[in-house]
Amino acid sequence: MRRIIVFGLLCTSFAYARDRQAPQFGTLLQMDSVNCGTDKGHQKMHTLLCQEYVVQTDHVNYRIRLKDDKHPVLLPVGGNAQFRIEKDSMKLSVEGSDNNKEREYVVVSMTPRAEAQTADNRK
Repeated sequence: MRRIIVFGLLCTSFAYARDRQAPQFGTLLQMDSVNCGTDKGHQKMHTLLCQEYVVQTDHVNYRIRLKDDKHPVLLPVGGNAQFRIEKDSMKLSVEGSDNNKEREYVVVSMTPRAEAQTADNRK
């Protein structure tokens, strides 16, 4: 009986470890304020701006926006980022930013880096 329980625990721990991706690393290249909707106040319409970041990795540039717009956090441009992609979102933490707290971002676009393509073609 004890062997069955130990075997079951080992199988579930391996399954959990296999599902979790290894973290990827990149650099925050830039931050842009982009139009992300409008807000109708008492008498006027106001344009809402969202922070959109570019995260550069060895092969891809990601454009991301914070998923929770209610509590925006400014990230340090030029900082090193650690992230993992889950479905259509990116879980990102930046060194020196809010105790490396991981936040969820929406991936707006992915662009291959031209430098990586030319380096691969030279091989």
